[in-house]
Amino acid sequence: MKEFFPILQTTSLFFGMKSEDLEAMLGCLGATVVRIAKGDPVFLEGDKAGFIGVVLEGCVQVVRDDFYGNRSILTHAEKGDLFAETFACANIEIMPVSGYAVKDSLIMLLSCQKMLTVCSATCLFHNQLVKNLLKVVAQKNLNLNSKIQFMSQKTTKEKLMAYLLDQAKKNGSPEFTIPFDRQALADFLGVERSAMSAELGKLKRAGILDMKGSHFHLIRT
Repeated sequence: MKEFFPILQTTSLFFGMKSEDLEAMLGCLGATVVRIAKGDPVFLEGDKAGFIGVVLEGCVQVVRDDFYGNRSILTHAEKGDLFAETFACANIEIMPVSGYAVKDSLIMLLSCQKMLTVCSATCLFHNQLVKNLLKVVAQKNLNLNSKIQFMSQKTTKEKLMAYLLDQAKKNGSPEFTIPFDRQALADFLGVERSAMSAELGKLKRAGILDMKGSHFHLIRT
């Protein structure tokens, strides 16, 4: 596990933790590491919940598929990010969503129950760990509120522009790269890909933005 310490110490969950504490900490939390190939599931809807995932390499998307197969992206987790923590903390027994590796990925799985329960060894890091987890969950709630604002816009164009303007603000620049391809962006915003692509084309022709792949440049609004 020691080879993962530099990555773990950059995560929000292990912020402020000393490297000499990590080995005992990971043992206490029942940490396991799994390698997931691109396109394969990390977990599926209906699987047992109760774990928290940390992306060590690659990328994971947590998605919800409806009865007709329409997909909505709930979480996009890259290297150092957490996923599934909300379901684990809510004490949900069965996962209501699925998670897939969108790149070849290395994932660390941690027991949420062990994280929230003080162990017999009375580890000094437990209080800090719980505080860090609370901050992660709070930040995810803020991100969810932002997504609700995007999706509450009436038209596909308005949803797109709300998201792209938010990305420009977060990056402090009119030029930025988003973490989604076209299909994933449509799934994230809850719109049809063809309609979204048509709107992007109109915005480009109108001189409002330029784009290449996942890289965007907002020219004017």
